[in-house]
Amino acid sequence: MQIGLFLTNQQPLGADQVRALDGQLQLVRAARDAGWDSIFAGQHYLSESVTHIQPLPYLARLSAEAGDMNIGLGILLLALQNPLDVAENFASLDVVTRGRLILGVGLGYRDVEYDAFGVGKTGRVARFEANLDIVLRLWAGEEVDADLPWCRLRGAKLNLLPVQQPRPPLWMAANSDRAVQRAARLADAWMVNPHATASTIRRQVDLYRLTRAEANTGPGAGLPLMREIFCAKDRVTAVELAAPYLAEKYRTYARWGQDKVMPEAESFDIAYEELAQQRFIVGSPEDCLAALLPWRDEVGVDAFIFRTHWAGMPLTSSQGSIDLLAKEVVPVLKDGAN
Repeated sequence: MQIGLFLTNQQPLGADQVRALDGQLQLVRAARDAGWDSIFAGQHYLSESVTHIQPLPYLARLSAEAGDMNIGLGILLLALQNPLDVAENFASLDVVTRGRLILGVGLGYRDVEYDAFGVGKTGRVARFEANLDIVLRLWAGEEVDADLPWCRLRGAKLNLLPVQQPRPPLWMAANSDRAVQRAARLADAWMVNPHATASTIRRQVDLYRLTRAEANTGPGAGLPLMREIFCAKDRVTAVELAAPYLAEKYRTYARWGQDKVMPEAESFDIAYEELAQQRFIVGSPEDCLAALLPWRDEVGVDAFIFRTHWAGMPLTSSQGSIDLLAKEVVPVLKDGAN
């Protein structure tokens, strides 16, 4: 059982960015000293209502504090990128992290990001898959030819390869059923999102495993699950400390249209209490374990990635949640896990 921390590289407008970065470094050190296994950060462009540090410099800086933890990107908006740039930059990051990079990729969902790069959503899947193929071939040391509107290569070959061979682990985010099947065919693991309800994810896990079996892609690199979680001495305290910030996070998602790409016609434009059902884990250590253990024991999740800090939350609150998770929840999750 692997335990990761998903960091908040989003902050409220007007926040002291240097101070905010220092706070996230403090959380990295807390997770490191507690023996957690990984840290992750995400990517967005033109993030209305919040600021967003881009992940490449951010993860490079965090890696200096991370000890032996893996450094993960969840996710890179691959369809918006030039694949040569991705291959070079993230081979470099694998060197900087001493071979501890996990590259998560995904399509993204925001029109404003696609428009900014002059890329229409039409054809984005084909562009995504073409970019992924070029990155993996370059990482394999091949000479690559490409004649695409956004990338032209003739016998291109990387001189700097990733430390990890044959390559760093490739995780893929997916919301819709079709995207889950894509992850099963093309990635080492499906990075299960925190947005869908538990019932939707359980159904999609079966679809993911069936697709891997049909595609003969093997068992893959496990099943990592990201969860929004906050742990306090009791449920009332946990809700009081976390709900305002977690609710605002999902109001932002609703404004951005994240729920429009979710299956089952899910909506984030609802009250916190309804939104929290089957999605958020907010409560005492006992509450957290009651929610997490079925994922491990019934679904087969073998890596949890916890997000326990959201834009605007006082650092002391998130630090307290990490400390309590590390003391009373993570040891139980790891005990007896496969």
